[in-house]
This record gives sequence, C-alpha cells and structure tokens, in this order.
Amino acid sequence: MNLYDSVRHSELEDASLTNRDLDTYRSCKTCPTCSNSIFRDTGDSFQLELQGNKTPQAFKKGQTLFVEGGPSFGMYCIGEGNIKVSKLSPDGKESIVRIASQGSLLGHRSVFANEPYMASAISIADSKVCFLDKEHVLDMVEKQPGVALRILKVIAKDLGVSENKLADFSQKNVRERVAGLLIYLSQNFGNQTDDGLRLEIKLTRDEMASIVGTATETLIRFLSEFKEEGLIVQDKKIIIIKNMAQLETYSQGEV
Repeated sequence: MNLYDSVRHSELEDASLTNRDLDTYRSCKTCPTCSNSIFRDTGDSFQLELQGNKTPQAFKKGQTLFVEGGPSFGMYCIGEGNIKVSKLSPDGKESIVRIASQGSLLGHRSVFANEPYMASAISIADSKVCFLDKEHVLDMVEKQPGVALRILKVIAKDLGVSENKLADFSQKNVRERVAGLLIYLSQNFGNQTDDGLRLEIKLTRDEMASIVGTATETLIRFLSEFKEEGLIVQDKKIIIIKNMAQLETYSQGEV
C-alpha cells in the first residue's frame, strides 16, 4: 500500500459511519447545506442513487482528506467544519490556497481534469463531509445537466478567487493583505456580537501568514499594530474586529 492509499485508508477508518452525527448527511435533503447544494432540485430517484453512492465521513481537527500529488479518487462536499487547502513549495514550506467551509466542494477540479490532487486538504476544525467517488461523479454530470452547470459555476468562482489572490500578491503590500485577510474572514466566518465582529475560526499565526504570503513575525507585527490602533482585540485565539471601516481603508492602500 503506497503513501496516498494508506492515508486515505486510515482516514476512512477514522471517519467510520458508526458516528450517529453523520445520519443528517446521509441524504442531501436533510443536509444543513441543502439550500446551497449543487444537488438541490434533483428528483427523488436521483437522490436515492446519490445516497447510495456517497460516503458521509467525520474528520477531526488535523486529519487529512487528501494529499497533494495523490490520485484523485473523487470529490468532497463539506457539510460542517473548515478545511484548509494548501500546497508545498520545493523546500517544504506550506502555502494555504484557501479555507473551504460549509457547502464548499473539494477535489472537483482534479476529478474533471483527470489529474492528481494539486493540493492537500486538512481539517482545521472537526468536520463532516460527504465523499463522492470519481466514476459516479463523472456519470452523474452526464445525466444531470443542472448539476454539471452548478459545478461549472463553482469552478469559475474558484478561478476568480485565485485570480484576485494573485493580483493581491502582485499589487498589495503586506499591511494591505493582512487587512484584506481579516475582512475576508469576517465575511465568511464573522459573527456580530456586542463586542464587535467575532471571527469564529481558529487559525494559527503560521496559517494566517501562509495565506497572505509573509513571515509569521511580520504578520504578528501588523496584528499588534492593528490592536494598538484599536482595530481588533483578541479573546484568547479568537480575533474580534472593532473597526471594519479602517481595515477596509488599509486593504485599499489608503492611509
């Protein structure tokens, strides 16, 4: 058994369906992401076929869904939790491409390109996902043009995000990128409270630095500056945004 097979085998064992919490995800109709699912509005016969061909799985924080360079066995739909998608440089340094959350697809591009996974996917919070075998996915899109169109839209959106990130790296300095990261996290994981906009996601400083493409020490310095200016505060590992307007000003390169 090679590295990729052993990783997948061990994760499948850890993601045993004996977990009762996975019952909600056995049917797309009872999944919390149903309203945003690419499989919404499909008929009962399709839903039954899909239910028989998908595998709900539970991943604990730190567990790997798939490995960069490994064969693309299929794609994943996230029902709950957060997954980081990252690539390794030749010297072994991690670069986080994106943070995928509830309703996101993973591995779909590799499935349709018939290529190995081009990045690794690691759970950064206890997560529940549904795995769809590659052969079934390809057969499914032939039978369901509506599903194929939605997957195409997802791929197009992912491409737009990648293009914007590339532009940020080439056009924005580190302060602007750090401010932009906080804004992005607030839009996707923010929860308005009496104390401010609370980011309900726990990223290490190394992970945040990887996302914006800078050294961890540099990221910490800018976060400290933002705290001194009263733009953010911290509640243990959670960041609370107090002044979104100023962060937006910084992200646009305005002083």
